[in-house]
Amino acid sequence: MPDAPTPAAPRAALPVPSPAPHRSPPRHLDRLDRLLVEAQRALETVLGQPVAQRANPAGDTPLPDLDPAERRHAAGLMRINHVGEVCAQGLYFGQAAVAREPATREHLLEAAQEETDHLAWCADRLHELDSRPSVFNPLWYGGSYALGVLAGLRGDGWNLGFVVETERQVEAHLDEHLQTLPGADQRSREILRQMKADEARHADNAELAGARILPQPIPTLMATASKLMKTVAYRL
Repeated sequence: MPDAPTPAAPRAALPVPSPAPHRSPPRHLDRLDRLLVEAQRALETVLGQPVAQRANPAGDTPLPDLDPAERRHAAGLMRINHVGEVCAQGLYFGQAAVAREPATREHLLEAAQEETDHLAWCADRLHELDSRPSVFNPLWYGGSYALGVLAGLRGDGWNLGFVVETERQVEAHLDEHLQTLPGADQRSREILRQMKADEARHADNAELAGARILPQPIPTLMATASKLMKTVAYRL
């Protein structure tokens, strides 16, 4: 009698795919929502304690031994740079608020994030120097934000043109500070070197994105306002 056929092994059950997670569509921000976002950004810049996403360039550079006059001078220069980053935040957020193209808005917000790193590094160095930010930071931020909105309303080409001119002027004063910092203050120098490299890249990217060259007297007026800001911020 022939052997009975061996029954086939039962087939393994196929895994049942999990349902795709439900994702809510991006929330559309109304005018009040946008106003609250901008207010939060202003408060975080002026009164908050910004957190850098990148490590402080000063790293393990030893704290320098500065005499009182050198310490005051270094603190004055770093306060100017801190104010410059407050102004950059105001300018970029103001420009982004009215940018017409999503790509331009994204470019401005990415640059603003790197400026947040700069803001945090300068704040850290001021603390190390037993000093403080400028008491006029709310004024610096508000004026820069208004300028950013006005620039943005002219169109994205002019918007990016303000980025280029701002960053080129910042590069120039960082060069000056690198030369005039106390010789022993390598911690401040490391921070300013990285800031200068970032500012140059922001300007280059804005030029590639279609920035227009600002006509006179706008660059001259910007330089004059910057000189006033630096004079005040050095002491206050």
